[in-house]
Amino acid sequence: MMKVVFFDVDGTLLSEIDRSLSPSTAESIRELIRKGVQVVLVTGRPYNLCEEFRSLGIDTIISANGALIKSGDEVIHKSVLSAQMVREFSEFAELHGHSISYFTESFEMNGLSTADERLREALQDTLGLLDSPLKISTLDQDIYCMCLYADENETEKFQVKFPALRFVRFHPYVTNVLEASEVSKSIAAGKVLNHLKISKEEAMAFGDGENDVDLLVHAGIGIAMGNGGKRIKQSADYVTLRASEDGVTHALKKFKVI
Repeated sequence: MMKVVFFDVDGTLLSEIDRSLSPSTAESIRELIRKGVQVVLVTGRPYNLCEEFRSLGIDTIISANGALIKSGDEVIHKSVLSAQMVREFSEFAELHGHSISYFTESFEMNGLSTADERLREALQDTLGLLDSPLKISTLDQDIYCMCLYADENETEKFQVKFPALRFVRFHPYVTNVLEASEVSKSIAAGKVLNHLKISKEEAMAFGDGENDVDLLVHAGIGIAMGNGGKRIKQSADYVTLRASEDGVTHALKKFKVI
């Protein structure tokens, strides 16, 4: 019997076409909660961009690709980028004309390259944002993750300059930048399982992206969305329908979780 289900957000719970949450998927989440199954979000988003899911009854959220885990107001785990590293990285990005977003519990940017069409498209593709936030005045909050807006070739100079940081690309123009190799969705899910005293064999996980592969592999049952890429489909126990085709509901019913 599954006691916990981990869900990626974009392209999994939300349609890969228009980022909408279908009535069927919303009702499936409510049904899981009614049956006493723990529902956990696992996302690269900052925490405050997950608020819509709390209204469905989801309390436990793994955000910033695993760097911040909260259950209600309780912080289960956090991995904070050092202030010095953030400043050095930001200065290097500004020197080379690249934008950065900072994942505190909210979402803020350094305000650069606002006319960059690639930046606007990336913000809309990854977070559904039509405009970038205003430049922040200080960097004195805890920062769990940065997003570097640069293509693969442009990112190489950052990887050479900052070898201690972990770079996780999830969009052609966006890379998560994390403090340590110990930060990932699967590691964060393991911390939640320990917190809940649930074994991984009693866990199911859904995802569609490259950064979801380890999450699915380390769950008792890993479900890849039909809109996912080749690698995650090969790593999954089952490939369901696309998110836009209510693939979450389809898989939960197939495995008799609801």
